[in-house]
Amino acid sequence: MIEETGIVKSLDGIIAIVMVPRKSTCEGCTAGICKPENQSMEIEALNQAGAKVGQKVRIAIKASSYMKGTMIVYGLPALFMVIGAVIGKEALGKIFTGTDPDVLSAVSGFSLFIVAFIIVRFWTNAVGRKDESKPVIEEILSQDNPHF
Repeated sequence: MIEETGIVKSLDGIIAIVMVPRKSTCEGCTAGICKPENQSMEIEALNQAGAKVGQKVRIAIKASSYMKGTMIVYGLPALFMVIGAVIGKEALGKIFTGTDPDVLSAVSGFSLFIVAFIIVRFWTNAVGRKDESKPVIEEILSQDNPHF
C-alpha cells in the first residue's frame, strides 16, 4: 500500500478531492490519478471514512494498481516499438525490396510506438472512471485544518 496524507479540498458525492504535498516520487508516477498544482497534487479519492472539507486525512493507494499502471504505461510502448522494428525489418523488408530494411524498421517501430501511446491513453481514461482503481480515504487524522 502506498499511503499519503492530505487535506480534503472538496466533495462530490462519494469522491473527495484531496490536496497532497508534492514529493520527489511524484515526478516518475504513472498512475494518472493526480492533477499537479504548484506545490501540491490533487487526488480524487473514495471517501469511505466520511471526511469533510478541511479535514486532514490518510489516503491509501493499492500497490497493485500502481504497478499495473507502470507496466502498461512504460512496458506496452516499449514492446510495441520492438515488435514494430522486427516487423519492419523482416516482413516489410521483403515486400519493399528497394528500400533500406533499417529505415523500414525504424518507421514501423516508431509507428507502433505511437499506436501504443494511443492505446495507453484510452486505457488510462477507462481505468480512471473505475472506483476500484481509485485511492481510498482510510482515516481522518484531524477534524479541521485552520490553514485550509
